[in-house]
Amino acid sequence: MTRGFGVAAGMDPEVAAPLAARCQELDYSSMWSNDHPGANGLETLAAFAEGTDELELGVAVMALDRHDPADINERIKTLGLDRDRLWVGVGAGFNRRPLTTMREALPALREAIPGVRLVLAAMGPKMCALAGSGFDGAFLNWMTPEFAAGARESVHSGAAEAGREPPPVLGYVRTAVGDDARERLAKEESFYRDLHDGYRRQFARLDRPRGTVGVAAADADEARRALDEYDALDVVVTRGLASATLESMGALAAAAAPV
Repeated sequence: MTRGFGVAAGMDPEVAAPLAARCQELDYSSMWSNDHPGANGLETLAAFAEGTDELELGVAVMALDRHDPADINERIKTLGLDRDRLWVGVGAGFNRRPLTTMREALPALREAIPGVRLVLAAMGPKMCALAGSGFDGAFLNWMTPEFAAGARESVHSGAAEAGREPPPVLGYVRTAVGDDARERLAKEESFYRDLHDGYRRQFARLDRPRGTVGVAAADADEARRALDEYDALDVVVTRGLASATLESMGALAAAAAPV
């Protein structure tokens, strides 16, 4: 299991570059950004790349109801991102037939975005199996350690049916540390619980009280113990819940760093 560090897209490049350098010092293996209508995650990866020439870079995820594969590829070229280091997470977004959409999209994605690792946003068992059957990884979101273990089984089942080795399983684990950690996690979770049907189904599967899906820790020791429980993930991406400053994000990265 390796550890990545993730932020929200649109982080100030003057924060993102030194944050990536700090995460490299802390032995993280990768830097990640989400993608949303207000900011392109690939641009945040380009800012990370200014601070590190070693860490892998990942965006999770780019919704295909907002991004054309050819446009994704063009943005990668324009930004000069190193494809050998790049993970591109993709998902169906608000499409009404997400499973069919992503199954049919894979050949076009392979053709349009060559040389990168394509990971599929997956929450339910069918999407996890699809990730296992043809993508370069499954990217989970909003899960407990127990759910991650079951999702991993679905990924491996999909790979077995397709006659291939199972790809890695990655995922965001929202993480806050400090006196206000529970409030930060609850605020973040509340936004996602009713964002769309996929998230509503996911939180119904988890059946957990609001504000308890992720890590809210008083200190670094508690944070690391909680993150270690996500051992079903090949890459645990610590999704930092802190102010988007170098001081705050750097402190959180240090508290949650691999040991």
